Amino acid sequence: MTTVLEQAHSTLRRFGDEVKGYKVEILRGHIMMSPVRPVHNSTIRRVWNAFEEQVGVEWGFISDVGSEFTEADTELCPDLAILPKEEEVKNLSKYSPELFEVVVEVISPGSILRDYDVKAEFYANAGIPFYVILDPYEAQCTWLSTPEAGRYTDRGRCGYGGEVILATPVGDLRLDTSKLPTDPGS
Repeated sequence: MTTVLEQAHSTLRRFGDEVKGYKVEILRGHIMMSPVRPVHNSTIRRVWNAFEEQVGVEWGFISDVGSEFTEADTELCPDLAILPKEEEVKNLSKYSPELFEVVVEVISPGSILRDYDVKAEFYANAGIPFYVILDPYEAQCTWLSTPEAGRYTDRGRCGYGGEVILATPVGDLRLDTSKLPTDPGS
């Protein structure tokens, strides 16, 4: 018997190269595509570089690698996730979301509701302790922590322009939001 996720993957294989330039995820069996702009990738690169300098060698990073929530016919691809280095070096095409200590998503046009609400619910249900949302269109950094019963109970937010200290399970991570790119049309 073919699962909904398998059917969605089959459909994506038929699209082939036509999905280049889009971030593709499967949400409750539906294929979701968001256009990726340079500001998106630049944000991920800068955050990865900043965090990588601050964490111990026991932590690894992955970007845009699948994470299945099979009970909900969903496969999300976090823009950036921090997980144990021993897992990252396995070089898998999919990782269990339970391995993630920190997840970072960068808002894209059309992904606002998914990133702030839908993904927050999935990540909280998976027990991911810390979730960061960066919005280059509104120049906002939001962080969610303490997952309970499918939601995060603690939340913080700041505008881009200074340093924020994120108290994550991998240590306090400093992020200079003044160095994050913003969309020039915003």
